Amino acid sequence: MNTIASGQSKAALHNIEARAYSKATLRLLPFLFLCYVAAYLDRVNVGFAKLQMLSDLQFSETVYGLGAGIFFIGYFFFEVPSNILMHRVGARVWIARIMITWAVLSAATLLVKTPTQFYFVRFLLGVAEAGFFPGIVLYLTYWFPAARRSRMNALFMIGIPIAGVLGGPLSGWILSAFTGTNGWTGWQWLFLIEAVPSLVLGVITLFYLPNGIRAAKWLAEDEKAVLERNIEQDQAGKGHASIGSVFANGRVWLMAVIYFCCMMGLYGISFYLPTLIKASGVKSALDVGLLTAIPYACAVFSMLFVAKSADRTGERRWHFAIASLASALGLYFSTVFGNNVPLAMLALSVGAAGMLATMPVFWTWPSAILAGGSAAAAIGMINSIGNLAGFVSPSIIGWMKDVTQSTNAGMYCVSAAMVLGAVLALLQPKKLVNG
Repeated sequence: MNTIASGQSKAALHNIEARAYSKATLRLLPFLFLCYVAAYLDRVNVGFAKLQMLSDLQFSETVYGLGAGIFFIGYFFFEVPSNILMHRVGARVWIARIMITWAVLSAATLLVKTPTQFYFVRFLLGVAEAGFFPGIVLYLTYWFPAARRSRMNALFMIGIPIAGVLGGPLSGWILSAFTGTNGWTGWQWLFLIEAVPSLVLGVITLFYLPNGIRAAKWLAEDEKAVLERNIEQDQAGKGHASIGSVFANGRVWLMAVIYFCCMMGLYGISFYLPTLIKASGVKSALDVGLLTAIPYACAVFSMLFVAKSADRTGERRWHFAIASLASALGLYFSTVFGNNVPLAMLALSVGAAGMLATMPVFWTWPSAILAGGSAAAAIGMINSIGNLAGFVSPSIIGWMKDVTQSTNAGMYCVSAAMVLGAVLALLQPKKLVNG
């Protein structure tokens, strides 16, 4: 009888746990995904605006590259403070604040006339958005233990490729259809229209997003208890170091360098994919927009597949390294086949799919060694340093294009960074990153 009772108790507990995670996933992940689509669209739509903006404003490739990248200088300085504040004041208000302010500043880009104005508004946009991505990564650790986290990260982070799938055709259509409307150019309408979803979602966040498990009114008490127990067990034995000691942690710095290499690839693709497709022989802005959806669509499947495989096997170093090397090869061959549209698209699809597949796997690593406020600081630090690649990558590519009249040399640098990231990932302690 005791054995049966024990079995029934375990079965009941399993059912409660399954129901609780199903509720949490369905309530949180679709909404967070939509927020990230809006965020990423506002961050990189300057890559499409570039197709008209440079000639309209007489900006050089160097000016564009610096302006696209200076976003990440503001991002760098305010990332860690933003994540620490979110941990202290709660996700609901802080994420809403981030989204509303970046929507306003993204729309304000339509008023830019000079390089200085372009640099200024991009810097402020980085300040406004600082903390969103690492904040959500940290927020997911409040709900899901390590064994589930790669998949949850993937469901959130596929916002990046989906933003490309939806944003490419949308941006191309806006540039083609709205030029001259109300006396504005297409790129001005682009910044205005694509800021609206972020503003709306920011307001909704204030009413929709719970700060944590205990604040979720849609969970029953037994469901809350199971989720809280799992998080407590997951964080047992992890460091709760001081924030200052996080910055002296060699493992955290290594993760930051690895992530920097990843972001070299991401922003090389994000800011220059429309340019690379146009250079392969595609002339229409609408056609460029439609074709950019292909690499990002491939990345949706690669992210979900790699994340599921990593969680199922418990192996994360080689999943990361192989995806990173595949991205490096794809980006390299996109230059080799730069004048052949089908082969260039195939290479760019491999590059995007490999690069984006690294992200859900990577973001299980910081929370494997730290918890609480120290995890907030570590995630913010890694993300801020890594995202400096968003300044370096477009700046290098833009400068090299002005010098050589080609993006090839810049893409070689990006490919080399992805190879370095793969090598460094394999130097991570197996027991640490495989969880």
